[in-house]
Amino acid sequence: MNGFVVVQCGALTTVQDLGRPGYLRYGIPPSGPLDRASFLLANRLVGNADSAAALECTLMGPWLEMRGESVIAVTGADVPVTVNGREVPRWTSLPVSPGDVVKLGVARRGLRAYVAFRGGIDVPLALGSRATYLRGTLGGFQGRQFRDGDQMDLLPPAEGIEPVRARRVRPEMIPSWQDEVEVRVVLGPQAERFTRAGIDAFLGEPYEMTTDSDRMGARLQGPAITHSRGHDLVSDGIPLGGIQVVGDGQPIILLVDRQSTGGYTKLATVCSFDIGKVGQTKPRQRLRFKSLTVPEAHTLLRQEFKRLQEALL
Repeated sequence: MNGFVVVQCGALTTVQDLGRPGYLRYGIPPSGPLDRASFLLANRLVGNADSAAALECTLMGPWLEMRGESVIAVTGADVPVTVNGREVPRWTSLPVSPGDVVKLGVARRGLRAYVAFRGGIDVPLALGSRATYLRGTLGGFQGRQFRDGDQMDLLPPAEGIEPVRARRVRPEMIPSWQDEVEVRVVLGPQAERFTRAGIDAFLGEPYEMTTDSDRMGARLQGPAITHSRGHDLVSDGIPLGGIQVVGDGQPIILLVDRQSTGGYTKLATVCSFDIGKVGQTKPRQRLRFKSLTVPEAHTLLRQEFKRLQEALL
């Protein structure tokens, strides 16, 4: 069957699809890509459904030897990509042949790159999804990150799908991954549990991504955010992008592998269209937060959906 061999696995490479919704109530997070927009565009470049399984590569990508004809696309972080030692462009569809070696280097900007293959990666479904949840050793390839020597199969293209033509992403849709990013949030659900000075500190000063961050949560370091009535509350559900503030006043952004519930007060929630910015922020880079109203966030979400629909040339 068509597929590839992992020659070198990179720093942290996993199989992801759009995730497994509906199981958070049982303690199983949705997982899926941290940078959803880059993931979607990678799949669309090779003619896949949005939900097809692809690779998420953190910081340093893998070396892959192709076992058959395919079409690939690399999006997300600014990583050097070569095929048989020759540098090739990202954000475009690329034909590959048996024996070709695809190599992703170290991310120059951004943190996570995505590699999609025509047809999608063929790994068993786990609760309806191929996404990898590392802490639960669930989904993906044996529930774990790649190791050298792993062999992966690809699914055949879906019936009725036309042969892939050359595609690329519009230049204005390719992110530049700045050293300091603006992340838009909606205050709440427990903003009333914080002092005005604490909220002003959160919105007024940058926070640094720490090395303790992962797919479960982004731990930040910066000005202390003061509570008005303590940092504990009766545990409640945690949304994607919920920003908990623990007792020391430092925020944690909960991400795709987050826990179901938590007992720390949540000052704000990152808008879904900016989760990818958080996922692409390297340790020691900075984020600033900007508050939006719910109607403003809805308007921007509709605009982002339209941009993604019109992103390919």
